[in-house]
Amino acid sequence: MKYSSIPTAQSVVYHCKARGIKNVIISPGSRNAPLTIGFSEDPYFECFSIVDERCAAFFALGIAQQTRKPVVILCSSGSALLNYYPAISEAFYSDIPLVVLTADRPSYKVDIGDGQTIRQENVFENHIGYTANLKQDVGHATDKIKKYAPEQLLGLSPSDAQASVQQYNDGELNEALKEVLSQNCPVHINVPFEEPLYDVLEDATVVPKVDMETFENDPWTEDLKEVAKIWSTSARKLVLVGVNYPNTIMESYLKVLGEDPSVIVFTESTSNLHHDNFFPSIDSIIAPIEKSDHKEELFQDLQPDIVLTLGGLIVSKKVKAFLRTYSPSHHWHVDAKKAYNTFFCLTKHFKTDPNNFFKELFSLSSPVKSVYHQKWAKKRQEYQLKRQAFISEIPFSDMLVFNDIIKTIPQGYQLQLANSSTVRYAQLFDLDASIRVFCNRGTSGIDGSTSTAIGAALLDNNPTLLITGDLSFLYDSNGLWNRYTRPDFRIIVINNNGGGIFRILPGKAETENFERFFETTHQLNIEPLATMYGFEYGQVSDEGALRAALEIFYQPSDRPKILEVSTPRLINDKILLNYFDFIS
Repeated sequence: MKYSSIPTAQSVVYHCKARGIKNVIISPGSRNAPLTIGFSEDPYFECFSIVDERCAAFFALGIAQQTRKPVVILCSSGSALLNYYPAISEAFYSDIPLVVLTADRPSYKVDIGDGQTIRQENVFENHIGYTANLKQDVGHATDKIKKYAPEQLLGLSPSDAQASVQQYNDGELNEALKEVLSQNCPVHINVPFEEPLYDVLEDATVVPKVDMETFENDPWTEDLKEVAKIWSTSARKLVLVGVNYPNTIMESYLKVLGEDPSVIVFTESTSNLHHDNFFPSIDSIIAPIEKSDHKEELFQDLQPDIVLTLGGLIVSKKVKAFLRTYSPSHHWHVDAKKAYNTFFCLTKHFKTDPNNFFKELFSLSSPVKSVYHQKWAKKRQEYQLKRQAFISEIPFSDMLVFNDIIKTIPQGYQLQLANSSTVRYAQLFDLDASIRVFCNRGTSGIDGSTSTAIGAALLDNNPTLLITGDLSFLYDSNGLWNRYTRPDFRIIVINNNGGGIFRILPGKAETENFERFFETTHQLNIEPLATMYGFEYGQVSDEGALRAALEIFYQPSDRPKILEVSTPRLINDKILLNYFDFIS
């Protein structure tokens, strides 16, 4: 095995290995060569080469999303690391552990005109769990340090100064890696290297000091007697679940919630929770109220005494607007790490996981008589019947396409959803409980959907389907540029020739400027992309062809597949808005 001759490179690799961090995504460069050598020469690590840094970071995020363990992303200096930022912000808000390793130039070469040299220290400080700015080795390239930055020797011999650097860097690496492991967040480790960068040794020359402190959380001991009393005397309780990793909340607790007449549970596709008594299409409940002549009365009937929120961010804008206007007396959030005041009425943050919370709460409380669930369950049944009637009448469109796609996804699939209109349409339809749903809802950007999905698919036991819009797909088309896409990976691109969601949002105008700067219409051809990256490709533009294509789309193949579904640009918004009118 070969080691970089640079001590800090040896230290970084050693610290990662000691903590069981195995997956490393490397983007090519020269300044990061010492770390690339260290990781790629050690058979312990699984190293992946992704050229585009933005794609590399989202690819890593997808792996970390599924394994729930830290993944390293490694790049060269300069503008390379700035391309990591979208995925870092997503990881920060979605609580996904990434170790961001950026190679840097020596401090004395910053701001003097050298290429690919920027001010890298603390560059991600607003969206990072911890930043470790390591010190440059003084036992490497010592002659250059004596010439350009003799103060780095601290007036000591090179060996003594190097020991000081080693001690400092070990301390920073320990802090950063403890943070990523204990807090499930991204951390940034910036590592300056002086040339020569490519020299290697047969044996390591440093033994870093690794703090192997364990990260066991303190037992949760909060007294819920008063909380349980409020719960047991409230006749209208709304449980709202955002992004939630599959199979994390015990079925027995879901059963209690589902059978409580005073509780309605609002879920979304990304909640990954299923019960016959839950409400999986929030907007289908709220939109008819918005359109009713008795809106005020109906919203007051729906207004809960308690809102209990679980999981990550919520897709539905309608439920946010409702709860901000018709505030509950109590908003409780359950999460071991953080609580957002989404509805501007947060009253309690329970710093534990939902299973601990429900175990304690249900042991101290009992159901209360109420017609809250019964009343709104009737409304749910009405919209479900009307939805099927509406679907049977509409022409080929985005909504009809989603209806057909959702019904045909094989059991057990991982489903990755792009943002914008894709994730919103998905909320309107019921998914099989065996399908696990993911979407980058931390910052809700469209920029890395494909890369995330390909990374997430890599280590899954089951196949993965990505449903994406045309702009999301084209924006992240470099995500297809890798050697790791599995042959059972599937992409459905719903191509409505632009950003169709802008036709739904307020402010739409049938003008050239609207089409150019908001909707961004295009005539781009997806087939050459599929061919270039080795995907099987199919295209449909009517319901009969779609259904025929879906019958064979999931069959085993030697290559991954893209199915492009072209829908009429000018009617999708009208059909969606008419749907809410129809079920009203």
